[in-house]
Amino acid sequence: MFVLELTYTAPLERADALMDAHIAWVDRLFEEGVFIASGRKNPRDGGIILAVGDDRARMEQLVAADPFTAGGVCAYRITEFTATRTAPELAPYRQQPN
Repeated sequence: MFVLELTYTAPLERADALMDAHIAWVDRLFEEGVFIASGRKNPRDGGIILAVGDDRARMEQLVAADPFTAGGVCAYRITEFTATRTAPELAPYRQQPN
């Protein structure tokens, strides 16, 4: 599992101009089952996405395709972790430690 933390590197007005394209990108990845949660950070200086996968290179490819990345308005920090404990609703995503 991955935590994708995006931080804006440009004024909010530039991010807002790309928001519709970014949301379409996020929606597509929710439909594919890659993203399981997302939202804005507070204060609004970026966002957080929880993503399912076992391939960091794939996550790097995905964030490179985000219109925010392509538009030069954010930078991503990708953190991989092993979800050994979850709420019951997230049980399908539990992992065994290596």
